[in-house]
Amino acid sequence: MSLTSSLSSQAASKATTLNARASDNFAAKLADTQALLQRAAAEFSPLTQASSLGAEDVVITHLINSLQLDIPVFVLETGALHTETLALLERTEATSRAPIKVYRPVHESVIQFVRQEGQDAMYKSIDLRKACCGIRKMEPLARALKGQRAWITGLRQEQSAARAEVPLQDDSEVATKNLSKFNPLAQWTWGDVWHYIATHNVDYNPLHDQFFPSIGCAPCTRAISLGEEFRAGRWWWEDEAAKECGLHVKK
Repeated sequence: MSLTSSLSSQAASKATTLNARASDNFAAKLADTQALLQRAAAEFSPLTQASSLGAEDVVITHLINSLQLDIPVFVLETGALHTETLALLERTEATSRAPIKVYRPVHESVIQFVRQEGQDAMYKSIDLRKACCGIRKMEPLARALKGQRAWITGLRQEQSAARAEVPLQDDSEVATKNLSKFNPLAQWTWGDVWHYIATHNVDYNPLHDQFFPSIGCAPCTRAISLGEEFRAGRWWWEDEAAKECGLHVKK
């Protein structure tokens, strides 16, 4: 095989082939996750799943559908997503038993921000990047969670140091917002996620095949190289400690 053919073959490798490695106790993890989702659906209403359409989230949506749980799913369509993500959103809307609701930013707010700060404002300062996230993500998230008793996310302890202690159920904001958060994959590894995707033939974002483990808005996401941390491709020009958009940061 020529060098060119070898590189082409490597580039064409599926994320499932590269990553699907189940933990020894995966069956127990899966059973616990299914039980948690079933309990959440039974005890918390209304309840919704937040999906970025990343690998973790498509697994959760697949579980919700396979368990026939009455848990709707919402997606924040920021107006800056990759075309691959938008295509997956359309396929998910077409095939999901659970209803998919899409929340978009206030158009006038986006236009005003771009007019004042420019299309590439996120690269100029952390404050401007977070202001962009505020318009495109945080305000739509507030609408999506209005009136909810709980929401479900794809946070995992393995994703970053900031998420290393993510619990399966987080009630820290019940007192202030009457809102619980469930993280059913908190204890799953990246290999567990891809083992589930491969085993159940779950549709996923093809950017994962191009070494995008974490996928956000197009201007703020890049592929990672061998040896880089899981979320290194998110806001790569910023200090590691700043790498959250605010969706999962407690005030």
